[in-house]
Amino acid sequence: MNLSDANKDAAKKQKVLASINLVYQALKEKGYDPINQLVEYILSDDPTYITSYNGARKEINSIDRFDLLHVIFSDYFDKK
Repeated sequence: MNLSDANKDAAKKQKVLASINLVYQALKEKGYDPINQLVEYILSDDPTYITSYNGARKEINSIDRFDLLHVIFSDYFDKK
């Protein structure tokens, strides 16, 4: 992997993490359990688990679920 690819991957990871944070905050503000809602969304691919508040549903739908899981796992294990 060259430096350009590494920069693209880092930028993509940051975008996905920012999107997850936006969705998490929107769910929390609306009184939902954000972790449960995100897990149900990932397992079912049903966007109604994500509130439309603050554009959260549109944001999460803009991310491929594989990419979403990839970033979540890589971020978790990178911190270990």
